[in-house]
Amino acid sequence: MYHLIKSDLNHHHIKIGRDGLFDFLRSEHMLIKPRKSYTKTTWSKHWLRKYPKLLKEEIITRPEQVWVSDITYIATKAGNTYLSLITDAYSRKIVGHHLSNDLRTEGVAKALEMAIQNRKTSLPLIHHSDRGLQYCSEEYQTILLKGNIKPSMTDGYDCYQNALAERMNGILKDEFILTTYEDQSQLNKVLQQSITIYNTKRPHLKLQYKTPTFIHEKSLAELTTRD
Repeated sequence: MYHLIKSDLNHHHIKIGRDGLFDFLRSEHMLIKPRKSYTKTTWSKHWLRKYPKLLKEEIITRPEQVWVSDITYIATKAGNTYLSLITDAYSRKIVGHHLSNDLRTEGVAKALEMAIQNRKTSLPLIHHSDRGLQYCSEEYQTILLKGNIKPSMTDGYDCYQNALAERMNGILKDEFILTTYEDQSQLNKVLQQSITIYNTKRPHLKLQYKTPTFIHEKSLAELTTRD
């Protein structure tokens, strides 16, 4: 936010740094308070095959090298909904998403299918997730196999092993979903707009204040030129 309004602050001769700005916002109770999640979306104590973690030695240098995936719940006045996200680990772009009213694999798979449909290269690709039932299911693994995508999973119960995916959940829920919507249909419309804004307009600190879409497309174009 500071990056976006810095030029306006300078124009009005307001001298304040990033920390000073947030200290002011905090004093005026204008910062968004993170919400704690109490709804479990991962069940990993099952008999289905779990796959090894492939990211221990992986150095991410391009888009479509690693996708991270996770599920989070978002409450509506009509009940809980479940958002599946797939994010490119290099560009931080959300490449696939789907909102469901349950935790069945079908909804999670639709996010993966969207990501595959939007894929631009056939370079080696890893899909990283937790060890939840949906990701281990035959339906989901078949889609990965057909897309020539290698599955990778956390090797324990530590959520920080899928930290980027968890971070994406937090950004959407804490920065964009600022109220409780009536139902899944209304929430889905807001999510579509929010993901577009996140991908194309929100500067990202890890991207040197560029947007995920800018980095994603620029890097893919450079790969094509190099080839």
